[in-house]
Amino acid sequence: MLLFKLLGIEFDFKPLVEEVQGWWSGLLGMLPNMVLAFLVAMIGYIVTSFLKKYFDKLSRKLVRDKTIASLMSTMMTVGVSLLFLLLILSVLNLSGAVSSILGAAGVVGLAVGLAFQDPILNFFSGIQLTVRHLFRLGDLIEVDGYRGTVMKITLRHTAIETFQGQDVMIPNKIMVQSALTNYSTLRRRRVDLACGVSYGDDLAKVKEVTIKAIKDNVLHDAERGVQLFFNEFGGSSVNYSLRFWMDKNKTSQGDFLQVQSDAIMAIMTAYNENDIMIPFPIRTLDFGIRGGEKLSAMLAQSNSANGREVIGNS
Repeated sequence: MLLFKLLGIEFDFKPLVEEVQGWWSGLLGMLPNMVLAFLVAMIGYIVTSFLKKYFDKLSRKLVRDKTIASLMSTMMTVGVSLLFLLLILSVLNLSGAVSSILGAAGVVGLAVGLAFQDPILNFFSGIQLTVRHLFRLGDLIEVDGYRGTVMKITLRHTAIETFQGQDVMIPNKIMVQSALTNYSTLRRRRVDLACGVSYGDDLAKVKEVTIKAIKDNVLHDAERGVQLFFNEFGGSSVNYSLRFWMDKNKTSQGDFLQVQSDAIMAIMTAYNENDIMIPFPIRTLDFGIRGGEKLSAMLAQSNSANGREVIGNS
């Protein structure tokens, strides 16, 4: 004060003192809440550390992929930590700050969701695929018109190798939303063949010879047997459907094609040995105006008419 007087400066410290006293009073008033918030923070740290270990074990049980399991565990731990943070802010009577944080988080979340809609959808679809175990590496699947072997599963896409050796990356949202066929889940596949025999063949003999040809020459599941059903009177043949199941230990696409080829060869050989004919398509051409006239008759009539015309002219 003396220094300010010597310099000719007048300064009133009363407002500053009152402000500091107000701060101190507020601090003393908040002291119990601060102690309680500190205790909540310590309890939160202990609980979060314990739950982190539990989340790690739980994630590894739910998900086989280590990366996704670690991500799931981290997300659950962060969620618990945020709950304790909001609780601490509430203890400190910072409800306004809590509302502001939640509001800002909502706006940011909406903006991020709109900007990265497809990547986020693929991300959560990848987690869903891993949790549901729809397929595994090495499975033969078909989805969205693509058929091949699963080579890689990431958080954004699933890579399959087609039968032509092409690497196709399919977004995970398509894997979840589209109809998916997994040929490897049940470990069994059925071969269906459609064929026909002439109307002059004995159908009972055809059935016996066909089934015997498959049983004796084609690797198949003997427990399920071989089935043959005549199902159509075709234009030049009596058509049937042949069904049999592949061996349980051989269900790959290469095995399927080989078994199908062996079945066709076995049927052709058996039919040739037993004089059973698979007819070609037959068309009958009718040359008469009223129908029922053969080509030879029409040619004879034409030649006769031409002969009469020549004699008349002469």
